[in-house]
Amino acid sequence: MSFLDLANKRYSARSYTDKPVTDEQLETLLAAAQTAPTAANLQPVRLITVRDKNGLEKIGKAANIYGAPLAVIVCADREKAWRRPFDGMRTTDIDASIVTDHMMLCAADIGLDTVWICYFKPDIIRAEFDIPENIIPVNILAVGYSDEKAPEKKRLPISSLFINR
Repeated sequence: MSFLDLANKRYSARSYTDKPVTDEQLETLLAAAQTAPTAANLQPVRLITVRDKNGLEKIGKAANIYGAPLAVIVCADREKAWRRPFDGMRTTDIDASIVTDHMMLCAADIGLDTVWICYFKPDIIRAEFDIPENIIPVNILAVGYSDEKAPEKKRLPISSLFINR
């Protein structure tokens, strides 16, 4: 499958079966995360994988993961992330987003569905998973087998991507 076919196949699944993600599939997703580029190759991203009932209930206090049997809490270490010298901007969100995107596309490639979740309460995630202060929870990736039909993708035309062309 070409990259564009794969990218077009992926969609945000918001309903999952209870079929578990296998250990092999999880290891494949983690390998995809590990290969993702980060600013200055500092690799500040840290992951928390959650598959057990207790952990999923903890996440449920902070976010809706739509019944997915696996969630990956994607975090970044603000002390290890690259900092742009001109304005001090850190790449925590960018690096975590690249890692998440690699896992999403990998999941689609191996037959899994995902939804990227940014609507969550980070203070609850931090408390429930005992996340240190220097680690920022950036997003949650819900992973599993969707029980819904993929919606038709509606994308703006390529020309709308440009500011001045």
